[in-house]
Amino acid sequence: MIPTDVRNTILGAGMLALTCTVGSAESPTYSMTTDIPTQITTPDSVETSIGTLNFFDGVPDNATVSTVYDYVDRARAVQAYIATVPGVSQYAMRQGQREIGATKVNQILIWDELADSKSLFLTGNSSTIYTWTYTDLATDGPTVIELPPGMLGAVDDMWFRYVTDLGIAGPDQGKGGKYLILPPGYEGEVPDGYFVVQPATSGNWIFMRAYISEGVEKAAQGVKDNLRIYPLSMVDKPPEPEFFSMSGRAGYNAVPPNDYSYWEMLNQLVQEEPVGAKDPETRGLLRSLGMVKGQPFEPDARMKAILTDAVAIGNAFARANTVFPQDSDHRIYGPDSEWIMAFAGKDTTFLDDGARRFDSRLWMHYNAVVVTPAMAVTVPGKGSDYGIAGLAKGAEILNGAKTYKLTLPPNVPVADFWSVTVYDTQTRSMMQTDQRYPAVDSYGENVKQNADGSWDIYFAPEAPEGKEGNWIQTIPGKSWFIILRMYGPLEPWLNKTWVPGEIELVE
Repeated sequence: MIPTDVRNTILGAGMLALTCTVGSAESPTYSMTTDIPTQITTPDSVETSIGTLNFFDGVPDNATVSTVYDYVDRARAVQAYIATVPGVSQYAMRQGQREIGATKVNQILIWDELADSKSLFLTGNSSTIYTWTYTDLATDGPTVIELPPGMLGAVDDMWFRYVTDLGIAGPDQGKGGKYLILPPGYEGEVPDGYFVVQPATSGNWIFMRAYISEGVEKAAQGVKDNLRIYPLSMVDKPPEPEFFSMSGRAGYNAVPPNDYSYWEMLNQLVQEEPVGAKDPETRGLLRSLGMVKGQPFEPDARMKAILTDAVAIGNAFARANTVFPQDSDHRIYGPDSEWIMAFAGKDTTFLDDGARRFDSRLWMHYNAVVVTPAMAVTVPGKGSDYGIAGLAKGAEILNGAKTYKLTLPPNVPVADFWSVTVYDTQTRSMMQTDQRYPAVDSYGENVKQNADGSWDIYFAPEAPEGKEGNWIQTIPGKSWFIILRMYGPLEPWLNKTWVPGEIELVE
């Protein structure tokens, strides 16, 4: 039985050309009738994973129309979540900075006593001095970075795409120098004497870190004394930098939300940045959800419910993709090891033979920040490289109530230093325990080597006796994961002849 309203619609459109009953054993034939392949037709009833779909001669009834629109809107919203996590992560960091009053390019965050677990931002570490700020090229115009020597950093745009390296891995090669960031579409005069880049977005994250080999205080003071960031229009009288000391400071949240407010934050990003900053396919995906630059984002109750459901599904997928990535290129030492890398195949462009690696990009931006080739190096002694472990040996979920051990074999192959940091699986930020810095690194004065030169690192609610310097505290009832950072990784790490142990349960 065809619903009356559907039948009237068909009649009104002049579409009811046949007088026979659809699905009858015999159909009339006409002078132009040919055999029609069944695979190009639609039966009156089709069983699918989203329910039974009903049709009159290929025309869906009202219930089917509602079902498929709900499904496609939800599917598009889930894909939109997967595609836009990089941008929302970047925007969340910028918004966190705005909320503590740092809204100008010369207002610079600095963890001058190292980053600790008070700050909520994705997988930071306490072994280098972080400092960063954001450009506002739409307001300020071309912007200058006066970079001191010896730093390592990068510029990423508001969709978290790589723009340039700064410092050791950048064109100044660690000697310091002046960079000039031009606004999108800028065609004005460009002065000499600068390393010049032109990103696609007005907002851009200027991220830098300073090494602490000569002491934290000296490194921090060197940044404060020498780093300058300001609009080119003020080059004759640059404003002094205003540094926001972030060490030990609560209230800074740079972690993206995983409820409906995700879409509100994404819309803010869409409204603030140029239309051409994102590809047409992604803009079309967002348009289908009602998100268009220059227009209000006001989903109705139905669409708001779908978007809320979609971000929950997308978030669940992101967490599954984190712990059990399907892309085998995330695995550093093969399927029997739990060590994975953030950039699948060490590809910081998230491309494989020209095809976008959606899940690899999602892995990186759900859990971490900074995109630069210098974070997945293949040249010995340069930049940094990372190993991540979120499961114990044998794919066992890590339990904060238990005691585990990680062994680093002798002769850890780094030119600079190594560190191991523990993170909260919920926030992907440093684990908040009684330890200000939930980490062990080769700088540590109390870290003890074994007689053979190896290092044992323990993870437990309480330190095993005599292992206090090699212990990172965990919390009963919570899971956790670690990142092993290798600064200046050497050949044995890069060619995998030196292999860290697995995280193992201590009985």
